[in-house]
Amino acid sequence: MNNRFTSQFKGDKWIWSIVVILSLIGILAVYSSTGALAYSEQKGDTEWYFLRHTRFLLIGLVLLYITHHIPFQYYARISQIFLLVSIGLLFATLFIGSELNNATRVLPIPLLGITFQPSDMAKLFLVMYIARYLSKNQSEIDSPRVFWTTLVYILVVVLLIAPENLSTALVVFVTCSLLMFIGRVNVKYLLFLLFSGCGLLSIFVVVLLNLNTANMENTRIPTWKQRIETFMGRDEGEGNYQQLQSKIAVSSGGILGKGPGNSTQRNYLPHSYSDFIYAIIIEEYGLLGGLLVMGCFLVLIFRCSKIVGESPRAFGALVAIGLGLSISLQAFVNMGVAVGLLPVTGLTIPMVSMGGTSIFMNSIAFGIILGISKHAQEEKEKEGLLAGI
Repeated sequence: MNNRFTSQFKGDKWIWSIVVILSLIGILAVYSSTGALAYSEQKGDTEWYFLRHTRFLLIGLVLLYITHHIPFQYYARISQIFLLVSIGLLFATLFIGSELNNATRVLPIPLLGITFQPSDMAKLFLVMYIARYLSKNQSEIDSPRVFWTTLVYILVVVLLIAPENLSTALVVFVTCSLLMFIGRVNVKYLLFLLFSGCGLLSIFVVVLLNLNTANMENTRIPTWKQRIETFMGRDEGEGNYQQLQSKIAVSSGGILGKGPGNSTQRNYLPHSYSDFIYAIIIEEYGLLGGLLVMGCFLVLIFRCSKIVGESPRAFGALVAIGLGLSISLQAFVNMGVAVGLLPVTGLTIPMVSMGGTSIFMNSIAFGIILGISKHAQEEKEKEGLLAGI
């Protein structure tokens, strides 16, 4: 009976363990960090957000289970269609989107009473499409056509995300650039992309810091400027308050932490259940808890790199490492913000922070990775059987 049950969960066991660990940590951290939010939004019902987050996680795990049983080859066929749909939704969000965290990032779904964040969908299918395109063009991977065509798709998505979610746009750009490197795109083109990107980003920061934003209240530009100034120690306002409260949470956690539910900074730290959840985890579970979360994403990258070596098909290998990098880079940026190494962003920790669309899309991403791992294991078993005949 036990073997029949476990046989339903195929693929890399380490990645299955990572999903379970992150989900459990997320449930505990969200329950602990939403107390103040519950009193201000749900009349003191402290279990409301806990039950909501748990429900979303359970739906996400069902999506993961279904997805990991679907042959990954199907995603090569549908990636282009869903990427175009994602681009259309991103475009629509700029005009009819609803506000989330002071930015127009989500589309309302009236019949369900929930919102949908198109950027989560776009980065998932962009990675899959780039993997498909690079795998189909390996015979001429050194040609400028392959590089420029890939870059156009990346820039279209990045430029649509950037106006309201610059940090996500940068993570998507870095992820896809690394995917091009792994996909063996000519290094001279990638060096051009690296230096051009760094140069444009430097110019953007310099111009932003010297820009008068008095008449730009309805845009994200004042927020970007404030966050950069805060990171550089030139701001004593709200941005500095967030960083300060986060550092207090991290420093008061010690080695073992204060214990589950004993955080004090959750009552002062804005978005402690999403953007700054890593600070709450360290405060309650200490350095060991923080290292456990970080270790999960490091192991994820390592296991995805193992799948690259084991996968018999280039498409599967590129999708696995691309999605693994996308998930992990987002998590590392969130951690960097919490400990003061990076400017404040709106990025969350996949499967840990409170969310809806992000949980579903990250669950699907994990399911696809596990499906590719399952296929690689089955191919290896077939080779073993054939060798024994």
